[in-house]
Amino acid sequence: MSTVTDPQRKAPAGERVADWADGRLGIYGLAKTNMRKIFPDHWSFMLGEICLYSFIIIILTGVYLTLFFHPSMNEVVYDGPYVPLQGVRVSEAYASTLHISFEVRGGLLIRQIHHWAALIFLAGMLVHMMRVFFTGAFRKPREINWLFGFLLLVLGMFTGFTGYSLPDDLLSGTGVRFMEGVMLSIPVVGSYASMFLYGGEFPGGDFVARFYSVHILLLPGIMLGLLVGHLILVFFHKHTQFAGPGRTNKNVVGMPLLPIYMAKAGGFFFLVFGVIAAVSAIASINPIWEIGPYRPDQVSTGAQPDWYMGFSEGLVRIMPGWEISAWGHTLVLGVFVPIVIFPLVLVMIGVYPFIESWITGDKREHHILDRPRNAPTRTGLGVAWITLYAILLVGGGNDIWATHFHLSINAITWFVRIGMFVGPVIAFIITKRWCIGLQRRDREKVLHGRESGVIKRLPHGEFVEIHEPLNHRQLHSLTAHEQYKPFEIGPLVDENGVERKVSRLTKLRAKLSKGYYGEHNQIEKPSAEEYKEITSGHGHH
Repeated sequence: MSTVTDPQRKAPAGERVADWADGRLGIYGLAKTNMRKIFPDHWSFMLGEICLYSFIIIILTGVYLTLFFHPSMNEVVYDGPYVPLQGVRVSEAYASTLHISFEVRGGLLIRQIHHWAALIFLAGMLVHMMRVFFTGAFRKPREINWLFGFLLLVLGMFTGFTGYSLPDDLLSGTGVRFMEGVMLSIPVVGSYASMFLYGGEFPGGDFVARFYSVHILLLPGIMLGLLVGHLILVFFHKHTQFAGPGRTNKNVVGMPLLPIYMAKAGGFFFLVFGVIAAVSAIASINPIWEIGPYRPDQVSTGAQPDWYMGFSEGLVRIMPGWEISAWGHTLVLGVFVPIVIFPLVLVMIGVYPFIESWITGDKREHHILDRPRNAPTRTGLGVAWITLYAILLVGGGNDIWATHFHLSINAITWFVRIGMFVGPVIAFIITKRWCIGLQRRDREKVLHGRESGVIKRLPHGEFVEIHEPLNHRQLHSLTAHEQYKPFEIGPLVDENGVERKVSRLTKLRAKLSKGYYGEHNQIEKPSAEEYKEITSGHGHH
């Protein structure tokens, strides 16, 4: 049988197109380098994928909604199919939203999917960042990627706010009115900023159009750029992984991107899309036809922002109505102080990796994740922040809590005022002690094995429980973590008796470092000698 090929035969059209593109873009070389990249397999890594897929769903549904939405505050008389509002003067934005909901094929479902996907995106971002925080995945070289994720969370919050303000219904209008009060509380520039944003005295005539441009163009464009940068850095730095046999800071143990990981990721995308679609079809959200159009002289009962804005709402609601009047101007501290605290708390989250790096003095690259119990101070700080957020979320819905649970709204407000200072401290202490207890438990398991539940009676009558020794994989997981030494200032007098000057910043760093890695913040790991002595039979059952 001849194997000679015809040199005149042309390659298939698809192959010629691929060769043409590769000669100009270098796609083949790029794909060959990155498509076999290894990714570790752990369920917690899917949290970031949920955020990515939710963002894609938001973009797809948002493009569809822009085809029918009219971002205008011009008043029209509604004559659509929703009978209770027929003949009512409403804005074009509100009327077009009703048109999408009742007349566009699939419009209401797309609206629901868009809103639910936004909520899930922000919830996924928060949980994903907490996973990164508690495992120490933000450490060098991933500090910039942490900032990208933090900015995505913050921008997502404001994108959501501008989004649910667009329908110009009574609920969203109440939120926009709240925003106006926040802006007016800013000294000197507040009134100018409010007039610029709303195009005149509230509600003005331009804020829907301006929010629309910000919502569909400015903020999503910035977020898309941050998302691309985030994924590029994930590829460049390689993925973090949990400690285990064969896993080091110089390798990644897992599955290749193609074909295994991409197949799983594709299936997971459709799973996320399906769950969001199912929730959207079952659970109604933001039914603006029931709430009605915005009127400046009305406020909807039980008005609440979406959950991610509950933190700022709670700060404003629990703040006393303090005011300072001077030189003919009034500074409304009851609103201004909370809006100063809110960004400061967020900024502290964003810069935390740099603060921890400065405190610990650790400048090495880290690709192996911490178990939260082995970093008790960091874990305690994270739980304290979550506790603060949860308490202020209660404050943001104090009226709902009061009506549903038949409580005094004043009692709830005072509970939140006191709890926002006491709650995080208690949560920090409990979490830290819990982590230390888990470290002690791990030490006992390494030295004495796992409790089997089997009771044995010794010849002299004593009853003991048989402990099963751990396998090598379990031993590695419990002992692979590093134990750091706190930063020491050193002697204050040198060998010549000359006193060394130490700055207050250095002293502060030393104290904080002891708080992270001091005597009562980590339990010493069992040494190899201790393990051999115990397992050799001396005192081991």
